[in-house]
Amino acid sequence: MNTQLSDRIQQMSVSATLAMAAKTRELQSQGKDIIGLSLGEPDFNIPEFIKEAAKKAIDDNYSSYSPVDGYGDLKEAISKKFKRDNGLDYGRDQIVVSTGAKQSLFNVAMVMLDPGDEVILPAPYWVSYSDIIKLAEGAPVEVPTGIESDFKMTPAQLEEAITPNTRMIWFSSPCNPSGSVYTKEELEGLVEVLKKYPEIYVLSDEIYEHINFGEGHTSIASIEGMYDRTITVNGVSKAFAMTGWRIGYIGAPAWVAKGCTKLQGQVTSGANAIAQRAVITALEAPVEKIRYMIDEFHKRRDLVLALLGDIDGFVLNVPQGAFYVFPDVSSFFGKTLKGKKIENASDFSLYLLEEALVATVTGEAFGNPNCIRISYAASEKELREAMARIKAAV
Repeated sequence: MNTQLSDRIQQMSVSATLAMAAKTRELQSQGKDIIGLSLGEPDFNIPEFIKEAAKKAIDDNYSSYSPVDGYGDLKEAISKKFKRDNGLDYGRDQIVVSTGAKQSLFNVAMVMLDPGDEVILPAPYWVSYSDIIKLAEGAPVEVPTGIESDFKMTPAQLEEAITPNTRMIWFSSPCNPSGSVYTKEELEGLVEVLKKYPEIYVLSDEIYEHINFGEGHTSIASIEGMYDRTITVNGVSKAFAMTGWRIGYIGAPAWVAKGCTKLQGQVTSGANAIAQRAVITALEAPVEKIRYMIDEFHKRRDLVLALLGDIDGFVLNVPQGAFYVFPDVSSFFGKTLKGKKIENASDFSLYLLEEALVATVTGEAFGNPNCIRISYAASEKELREAMARIKAAV
């Protein structure tokens, strides 16, 4: 009997964030007091007005298969959200609702990439981008960025990375893992380069758009010349604390949306019916209804930056969005801490788990081997204790 898995699955990396979360749960089950700062999951409960909408959907018997690309009135709510928040006009035929933004990303990769197509990834990038692209037989092309540039790709770097095989660019703003936010002017600089290469498409992951502490969010599709060559990905997991509800969506050229619907029809079909009904209520509500969560994340960011800034060896930028800090910890490489040799970010992250009982994620998983990702989607009490433990450990 052949018990060997396919080459495809053997070559795929395990999600580093989910692996660390699993390790955390394992240690917690052994009675160890682990503070988990590895997952990008808000610690807030879902707002009550969204819960009520879900309860009503159950009472209204939304229990049948939903349309493959999403309920029409949900797509209408998404269209209005795009117009209100992003200045983008997407019709219903340009919107596809999926089982989380991760499925949206996978759909786009599968319908747009052929074997050997190159996808530029400004590094650091979200942990799953690279493997999703590889699954679609594309070729990720990393563009390294550092803390000195606020982890953002410059127009010159973009120009240098483009080849005749470049098909797409994927990026997130606000960025997971760095929290960096591209300004409108910075995006316009990248667009000036892209004007010379009209065959290149952009996937803009905007799942953290509302968790923004700076001058506000700009969608690259709203910049002149980019609307017809941008796929805008979003969802409700982060800003609405609905990670387990698994609803994501895209706004895209109609031909891309049609391809994603065709693929989804053979893989999962329509997303959860009850969750879709609740999301209508979430998206129709003014952003002010979730302002309390955004404000709290802002406070936590400032707290974590202050506490980490008091620890020798951590080099920090000031992230303007999301709920992560991404410190450069390379000053610890080559050193021995309490008998353990630290060679890289993975060693350092594991050391913090074992010695400080704090779960973080190595930056190697995000394309930056000098950093670790720390999520501050946790209570102030947990964050203070975690930073104290880290300080004692190093």
